[in-house]
Amino acid sequence: MNYSETLDYLFSQLPMFHRIGAAAYKADLNNTIAICNSLNNPHNNFKSIHIAGTNGKGSTSHMLASVLQTAGYKTGLYTSPHLKDFRERIRINGEMIAEKKVIDFVEKYSKQFEKIKPSFFEWTVGLAFEFFAEEKIDIAVIETGLGGRLDSTNIITPLLSIITNISFDHKDLLGDTLEKIAIEKAGIIKPNIPVVIGEFQSETKNIFLHKAKELTTPIVFADEQFKVSGKNYSGFKQTLIVTSKNKSENYTLDLSGNYQQKNICTFLAAVAELRKLNFIITDEHIRQALANTKQITGLRGRWEVLNNQPLTIADVGHNEAGIKDVMEQIHSLQKEEVHFVLGMVGDKDRKNILQLLPKNFIYYFCKPNIPRGLDEKVLFEEATTIGLKGKYFRSVQAAFNEAKKNASENDLIFIGGSTFIVAEII
Repeated sequence: MNYSETLDYLFSQLPMFHRIGAAAYKADLNNTIAICNSLNNPHNNFKSIHIAGTNGKGSTSHMLASVLQTAGYKTGLYTSPHLKDFRERIRINGEMIAEKKVIDFVEKYSKQFEKIKPSFFEWTVGLAFEFFAEEKIDIAVIETGLGGRLDSTNIITPLLSIITNISFDHKDLLGDTLEKIAIEKAGIIKPNIPVVIGEFQSETKNIFLHKAKELTTPIVFADEQFKVSGKNYSGFKQTLIVTSKNKSENYTLDLSGNYQQKNICTFLAAVAELRKLNFIITDEHIRQALANTKQITGLRGRWEVLNNQPLTIADVGHNEAGIKDVMEQIHSLQKEEVHFVLGMVGDKDRKNILQLLPKNFIYYFCKPNIPRGLDEKVLFEEATTIGLKGKYFRSVQAAFNEAKKNASENDLIFIGGSTFIVAEII
């Protein structure tokens, strides 16, 4: 098989959550354990950092990979979902896994896949772990896919665990309260392994404290250690003034989303823990890594500027907290008109998200080209019911083309609502 045929095989043979939804979710670790046993447990052969959370885990993962790589460590990075190429999920020092590695792995283990019947995500975890072990990396940054306790990545024993925040997402699988979701995310906390919690939340703090005490785990709340006390934008970079007990520092980020002000505190708390573990990471490494995260790691889709006239921005925020952050930043731009190319997946709790969207925007409703995609007419009807105005289109590209046709140079075109909408545009 060539690379394209290999991916077709995987997509057709193995259920993939991000395409079909809950039917692909396996509520235990048995398949991952079986896969890794057949690979001689490669995850035991490299050090790792484990990151869970509702929002911010992708950005935080890339920031950490960036600083570790800048500091001279051979760094693996495992994230999901991908935007354009499956290989984005598995990188070493910013370079995607080679197509041949993917082909060879599938050819070698396809018979065992058929016996184990893993999900697409479970298979991908096995591939990443074997690749990282073969390449003798110094450390891997491993992002959970969904939840934490039962996520396929949760067979690792990391040096450090990180939970960025807790918000509502995947309620059907993780729970319908912040407390229930926090319990699932807290499942990555391991005995005696330090854990960083990104954001203090009164509803979830005691859950994390109880879990840490039960497992004799050192716990740090990042936003109690670091505060963003000022910010300045220049072009599409932002400079943040971050204060801690001992000092105040300025950091310039090439990630310009307002929500990075939360993620930088989580990142800095994690770096402080890594230094305690004898990782040599200097202040200059931190500055270089934050200023060049996108270039170093290949991160895309986070408040990404695609065009300047009219200003065109794409962002993968897709749940209540993510959309709220994005709306605040859009309002701060004070554009004459906002043309919003909007699509969602069908299993998303849409009512609360739609209520966050301004009624004075012009909407271009569309469906992401995946089985989970919500029909554009359904989205249009639900949005119209609450007073949002716009039209629906047969494809994401058709919606985007219409927005470009209608927007003046002083307007904003925003693409969002789903990772998959952004993927089709960029």
